[in-house]
Amino acid sequence: MKAVIFSEPNKVTITDVDEPFVGDNDVLIQVMSSGICHTDYEILRGNYGCNSFPLIPGHEFAGIIVEVGSNEEHFKVGDRVVVDPNIGCDQCRACLRGWIHLCENLGAYGVSTDGGFAEYCSVASARVHKIGDIPYKRAALAEPIGCVLNAIDTVHTKWMKNALIFGAGPMGILMGLTLKHLGVNDITFCDITESRLKLAESFGFEAIISGGDDMLKWEHCADLAVEATGVIDVAAKLPNYVVNGGKGLFFGVCPSDVQIAVSPFEIFRRQLTLAGSHSLNRNIPKALGVISKIGPALDPIISHEVTLSEICEILGGKIPMDSLKVQLKK
Repeated sequence: MKAVIFSEPNKVTITDVDEPFVGDNDVLIQVMSSGICHTDYEILRGNYGCNSFPLIPGHEFAGIIVEVGSNEEHFKVGDRVVVDPNIGCDQCRACLRGWIHLCENLGAYGVSTDGGFAEYCSVASARVHKIGDIPYKRAALAEPIGCVLNAIDTVHTKWMKNALIFGAGPMGILMGLTLKHLGVNDITFCDITESRLKLAESFGFEAIISGGDDMLKWEHCADLAVEATGVIDVAAKLPNYVVNGGKGLFFGVCPSDVQIAVSPFEIFRRQLTLAGSHSLNRNIPKALGVISKIGPALDPIISHEVTLSEICEILGGKIPMDSLKVQLKK
């Protein structure tokens, strides 16, 4: 079968490989849709994950089951499914608390073991969920929406009336749509890219240019301020926009070797809550419920549907202009 391979750090190719082995408790999925995530680039650079080269990347994927293991009783050939990529050890303190995403030995399909940028992927059936009649391209958003839901669970409270989100990329927009679904109706996006601000406006959100005068009115005003850019300067200024008693969420992936300065007195005096969020935590069914309710309104987030060869080129650096969520389409 054809697959994209990270053969070593900073080297990506497309090549023929053997179809994956299907264990007794596995299912073989024909991949129908698989999304590129910023994490994929960090894996390729050797900055994230286990440096498990060679590796087939791709951790946001959906497809159809074409083979089941001998012990499998819950799935059958022809089932339409999506994958929860996280693989915990089930033994560490985090796993025993139910926090698989914080596992001390966390692995994942597309990160530590072969994932969804291939024609087929063998997956443990425990990591698979049926999608019913949800289109594959929307179902492949279940993993990023699961990440959003995990983040929101960390900070959301019923008294929140507004949110300021830095970064109108795919994850920021998904954050906004999910918060709106939960009843936060006053949502403003801040970005430096005009096309992304227009996208935010197309979803009914307010949008302002980063660094502009409109930012002044948001100082100490956001019930929830979200950093969804991964830009260190944005992260450093996040507390300044949180209302007294409000919450700030670090949701973007900043470089691991940089730090920001915060004032302990300000956090104390203004009773701020600053939180981070990593990955998703066994919430794919909840994510599929959100996808079903939002429906076709999610589709504009998917800016490009491309071939496996094009996925290889994009991961290699040929990123389309004004791209949002880029997906492999069978």
